[in-house]
Amino acid sequence: MNIEPARETVKNPPEQFAGDVWVDLIAAPNGPEQRAVVAKVRFAPGARTAWHSHARGQYLHVTSGVARFGSRDGTIIEVHPGQTLYTPPGEEHWHASANGTFMEHIAILENDEDPAATTAWAEHITDEQFEGRQG
Repeated sequence: MNIEPARETVKNPPEQFAGDVWVDLIAAPNGPEQRAVVAKVRFAPGARTAWHSHARGQYLHVTSGVARFGSRDGTIIEVHPGQTLYTPPGEEHWHASANGTFMEHIAILENDEDPAATTAWAEHITDEQFEGRQG
């Protein structure tokens, strides 16, 4: 057994996020036999991801604030502290903090066989998509 080394908080890149989003990695594979990745992700009010999908799906457990999750069909789900959202493998989606509130969630996913293929990023969402005015 060992205590994992502390990692610095990282600001997520603007190519994949709009607004200020920070990540603290909690757990990552220590070897090829492991796949689990767990991170605490904090979004400033109105900050959001670009469209993306995960090869093996993802769980997002909201710990504070109000989260918004959108799918390509235009559905937007609000998730509150204590609730967990599951996104199946390959489903394109985005997640964000509602306007006017910070939001924090714990992201839990598994790396793909090729870790670089774990998350497939696409274009940024529009303000209309974020507000639910366009699918």
